Amino acid sequence: MCTAATYRTKDFYFGRTLDYYFSYGEEVVVTPRNYPLGFRGAKSPENHYAMIGMAHMEEGQPLYYDAVNEKGLGMAGLNFVGNAVYGKEAPGRENVAQFEFIPWILGQCADVREARKLLARTNLTDTAFSERLPVAQLHWLIADREGSVAVEAVREGLKIYDNPVGVLANNPPFPEQMSRLANYMQLSPRAPRNLFSDRLSLEPHSLGMGAFGLPGDLSSQSRFARASFVKLNAVSGDSESESVSQFFHILGAVEQQRGCSEAEEGKYEITIYTSCCNADRGIYYYTTYGNRQISAVDMYREDLEGSALARYPLAEGEHILMQN
Repeated sequence: MCTAATYRTKDFYFGRTLDYYFSYGEEVVVTPRNYPLGFRGAKSPENHYAMIGMAHMEEGQPLYYDAVNEKGLGMAGLNFVGNAVYGKEAPGRENVAQFEFIPWILGQCADVREARKLLARTNLTDTAFSERLPVAQLHWLIADREGSVAVEAVREGLKIYDNPVGVLANNPPFPEQMSRLANYMQLSPRAPRNLFSDRLSLEPHSLGMGAFGLPGDLSSQSRFARASFVKLNAVSGDSESESVSQFFHILGAVEQQRGCSEAEEGKYEITIYTSCCNADRGIYYYTTYGNRQISAVDMYREDLEGSALARYPLAEGEHILMQN
């Protein structure tokens, strides 16, 4: 299970949590402009944008979980089990395998508007990367500093939904996630007023009671509601440190702790990593379950005109500052 979000202060930020019960050995990977993308069913563009994000490397190929390109467009794939449906290759369409969908969009599109145009002729196929890596059931958040969309490949076809909250979790499908926010429309960051009865003198007995009823469990719908409430009410300064810190606090509201969500007997989902990319500056920040210190990779410190990937294994092991 995962949660993705956007955030905007002076700059635009895009990131996500990856929640699972085991890791594939993720790395921060920079794909420069001249790295050959080599799509399976679609023609690879002669030129493409550089991008940075989290990926699993397989046979020399970055399989991105989330990434941001040099134009400031971000994209993240989240589990959508039981609802995602991919088709076979179709004539007259750009046939793109699910595992190459992120570089397909980010390599060619500068913003959400261009992504919508490309999606209109894209057919997501059920082509597996290999026998060892079957097709993942995903849906996606695509966003720039002006707005975002949720993209879902379902039995009826490829659906694109305006996403006014800039948040995405897993199931149910996005329209249902949005409609269920109405269950919490009475919530507020302010102290509640007594609407129970004008014959009773009721007063709040604690700060934070305006958000009484905000769900605290780890289900997808509850994480969507909680992340949306926290993100839409978050207040931050415009500096990089304030903005990045606030973004991690927003996603901290939906972190998963080992032992609270059993995936298999004796195996528990955890937040393997949390990311926050400054999409305007191309700086990818992240923390891991075992390392709460924020680490960062700057895309623009790499040779973006080159053809070789830049790879950074995750910084693991807790970093504790001893003050005496």
